[in-house]
Amino acid sequence: MLEDQTAAAAPTPWPAAYPEGYAVVDVETTGLARDDRIVSAAVYQLDARGEVEDHWYTLVNPERDPGPVWIHGLTTSVLSSAPLFPEIADEFAKRLEGRVLVAHNAAFDWSMIAREYARARVTAPVRQRLCTIALSKELRLPLPNHKLESLAAHYGVVQERAHHALDDARVLAEAFRPSLRLAAEANLRLPLLACQPLTEWSDGPTKPSTSSHIGHQRSYGAPTSWRPSRKRPACPYPNPGRYKEGEQLIQGMRVAFSGDTSIDRELLEDRAIEAGLHVATSISRLTSVLVTNDPDSPTTKTAKARSFGTPVIDEAAFVQLLSHVVPASAS
Repeated sequence: MLEDQTAAAAPTPWPAAYPEGYAVVDVETTGLARDDRIVSAAVYQLDARGEVEDHWYTLVNPERDPGPVWIHGLTTSVLSSAPLFPEIADEFAKRLEGRVLVAHNAAFDWSMIAREYARARVTAPVRQRLCTIALSKELRLPLPNHKLESLAAHYGVVQERAHHALDDARVLAEAFRPSLRLAAEANLRLPLLACQPLTEWSDGPTKPSTSSHIGHQRSYGAPTSWRPSRKRPACPYPNPGRYKEGEQLIQGMRVAFSGDTSIDRELLEDRAIEAGLHVATSISRLTSVLVTNDPDSPTTKTAKARSFGTPVIDEAAFVQLLSHVVPASAS
């Protein structure tokens, strides 16, 4: 009887499949566009069970207007003497290597980090990311919204300097630890997503950035600048139908992309358009093929592709096919 009580009181074993370490990250930026830059970055290194091992913070000279100073507080004069990203890239990489990148709205932080490393012609040492918004949803936490401040309040974590990268990373690390433990107790599969480092990068024309959409709330009552959406030329060829495995792409085929790509997404789209393909922003029954490096990710596009039976190929296969697109007249 005593043995049964002891067994019942034994702690739940930690899931063997869980990562061995995490890098909780926050970056402040000049804005949200693809040519915006990081102005500060912070990393809290956590062990397998979410305990803090180390933390690190740096300013970064963005080599341009710092953007919404009223949010992150980093002026041109403050950043002028800060190191350039290539100068801190190695130290940043040491904090990330071998760990799962954890962030609140991780797709944003990862995309900014990947772009900075691509500009520096260095590969970011990140292979997986975990978004604390996604984890909160998996845990069904009773949050009024998915802001960082709401997650922090749920666990009683006190924010000292909102939109300061080091304090945001600290708050997230303290809120992530109990979420991780709840997930472990339930033997929940963590919502890990693959990260595909960028291998090619090209900045567009530099624009002054005064965007108010930065940080975790992404919406503020301050001056803003309008950024036009990227317009693609209309495809001049009719859609010949779906791609067939083992065959070639044909001009006019509708191609959609989902998830991280090793070549900057806009460069990949430009190549597809130059080859005579139609780049689609969503999946429909008319989509010829979906290009993704993570076909099992729970995105809207991959879900629709499965429901419609849309062919799916990875980026490497697509790039290879791009060099032999069949002319519309020959189809």
